[in-house]
Amino acid sequence: MVDVILGLQWGDEGKGKIVDFFAKNYDLIARFQGGPNAGHTLYVNNQKVVLHQIPSGIFHPDKINLIGNGVVLDAITLKKECEAVAALGGDYKTNLYISERTHLILPTHRALDKASELSKGIEKIGSTLKGIGPAYMDKTGRNGLRVGDLLDKNFTTQYIKLRMKHQRLLDNFNFQEDISQWEEEFFDALEFLRGFKIVNGEYFINEKIAQGNKVLAEGAQGSMLDVDFGTFPFVTSSSTVSAGVCSGLGIAPQKIKEVIGITKAYCTRVGSGPFPTELTDATGDFLRNAGNEFGSTTGRPRRCGWIDLVALRFACMINGVSQIVMTKADILDGLEELKACTSYKINGEAQQTVPFQMHRMNIDAIYESCAGWNTDISTVSNYETMPEKMKLYIGFINTYLGVPVKFISNGPGRDQIVSV
Repeated sequence: MVDVILGLQWGDEGKGKIVDFFAKNYDLIARFQGGPNAGHTLYVNNQKVVLHQIPSGIFHPDKINLIGNGVVLDAITLKKECEAVAALGGDYKTNLYISERTHLILPTHRALDKASELSKGIEKIGSTLKGIGPAYMDKTGRNGLRVGDLLDKNFTTQYIKLRMKHQRLLDNFNFQEDISQWEEEFFDALEFLRGFKIVNGEYFINEKIAQGNKVLAEGAQGSMLDVDFGTFPFVTSSSTVSAGVCSGLGIAPQKIKEVIGITKAYCTRVGSGPFPTELTDATGDFLRNAGNEFGSTTGRPRRCGWIDLVALRFACMINGVSQIVMTKADILDGLEELKACTSYKINGEAQQTVPFQMHRMNIDAIYESCAGWNTDISTVSNYETMPEKMKLYIGFINTYLGVPVKFISNGPGRDQIVSV
């Protein structure tokens, strides 16, 4: 049996903490897509740790963690992550496995990412410059190198051939930056990577399922950044929706049971792209500062706004979401009035569907207002004692989406989560 946890907005929904919370109920936690642009923040022994590629179950000593074939892996970042995990007592040497089909991010992928973004001028996508897009392009172009290739004696020859191809592209961009230091770190990290448990991921995970093990598939980014269904072209390069679990881990659709979607109580976005409910006023500043809305990977300030129920219902539909976890509900504690976008006004007409090419349209968000609870909920541990006005807010969202909010996160701590 496989359950899925994924983001329903533009990423940064707090998935790391939620996976960590649910992990105790599972035997195996697996990342199925994305790369080191993801930043899943956990608090372990009151210390903050940000995981970029390692599944968020790594601090549970009796759990298996798998980096699936749908991920593009940065060996340098992985090495640093492992060092951070070990410093906090995580046992990556025993509990972390990597699928041999996982594609590698090369130094020249990072260079191509940077060169491409610089060439766009003011039309930048907002890439994190981690090399993820170019790595996925090589994957679909059938040129990439995979983790399993590290065991091939011809790996260096394969790398040189691919590097030469990349260099020709970099020459076209007139990219002059010296990446020799990146390459030195890369080959050092490859030696570290060779010491891992590299497995045939699809057989590995299916054998675990057949043995009765419970699997939690962990997504990165968010549904509105999906390469097919997100706000294209301001999207990531992988399938962030539940369908990506099948191709990103090698499991069949009928193995999936619950799809647990995560949304903030409001909405944020990093980088460029459409954001109908964005607030550029004092309320937006309040949400950013109160919620510490700065990228865990990049440090970039996040754009903030009211919850977008039109986009959220779309995300629930395409993912088959069966239950919702709402994070950062406590950030709304100090607001007298809350708003929720219930339709888009486009060319004078209201609609409740996400349009094609949203970035080329003038969209006015139409809101319904809810009374704020204006009460500190960070210490509440039982839903029955939550403020009545908060329950009304949750009930309104449940009715609109047709999917129930089952858990509410009311603080960053591992135990600050309330069952509804």
